[in-house]
Order: sequence, then C-alpha cells, then structure tokens
Amino acid sequence: ALPNLPEITPGADLPALLLASAARAPLTFRAGDVLVLAQKIVSKAEGRYAQLKSVTPSPRAQALGVACHKDARLVELILSESREVLRVKPGVIVVEHRLGFVMANAGIDQSNVPGSEDTVLLLPEDPDVSARALREALRVATGVAMGVLIIDSFGRAWRHGVTGTAIGVAGL
Repeated sequence: ALPNLPEITPGADLPALLLASAARAPLTFRAGDVLVLAQKIVSKAEGRYAQLKSVTPSPRAQALGVACHKDARLVELILSESREVLRVKPGVIVVEHRLGFVMANAGIDQSNVPGSEDTVLLLPEDPDVSARALREALRVATGVAMGVLIIDSFGRAWRHGVTGTAIGVAGL
C-alpha cells in the first residue's frame, strides 16, 4: 500500500497524489508493474457523489425499498445505475449494473464517504476509461508503461466474504 495517501476529494490530481505517495515510500515504478486502486478513490476523484436529499424515488423504488428495507431514494439510485434487478431481499438488491457487473446495490457505497449520511458514492462512470487515463498520466510523468487495475469488492452468492474484482483495466 502506498503510504500517507491523503483523503481523495473531487477533482483531485490522482496521478500526482499517487506519485508523491510512491516517492515517500520510496518506491520507483518499473515496466511490468501493476498499480491496483480501490474503486472508491477513483470515484471520489471523479466526483461520483450523489445526495439522497436530491433524489425523488419512483413508485418502483418505493416498493423495492419496502421489500429490502432500504431508503427508497437509495433504491432509486440503484435502479438508475442498473440494467436489471435480479434479486431483492432484506438488506440487499442484486442487480446487473449498467457496466455489466452482477453486484449488490449497484456498487453504491455509503461507508467512508465524507459528508452527511445523505451522501453516497457511485462507481466511476467508465472504469476502463479511468484506468487508461491514469495509466497514460503515469506513463507521461514517469516514462514507465505499467498496468492499472481499478478494483471493487464483490460478495459472491452462497459464499461468505468478498473478492476483489477488476472493474477497470488498462495495460494488461
């Protein structure tokens, strides 16, 4: 893990922050290295926040919210980020995300998000584009073409725990 990476905020220069953190390590990137980033920092840098107070839930979101015991405004965001609802049970909605991933709650996260309880974080708009842009910025800054993975944690049906899943890839 890169040391002393600050809290990432919308518009942050993520490549510069990563390079500064690597320099403090000290760590030098080399050809063949793969940089693995949590989706959350990419989403934060891209400003993929939503405020529940600004969401008006549809009748479908209201009904699903009752079924899964979730705030209907959050359910509306889940629906807006999804192609299809696959399963609903108390505490979770399993969907096919608009990017094609089968995941819980469309990857929408409320943990470690600055702001009120009203603030949620969505997945990057296009994680592959984000990974390519980050890879290119790091190549320009270092002269090294490395791989970049953007990962998220996914639960798996009928299993306990989670797995790290690549949602954005560049250079591999």
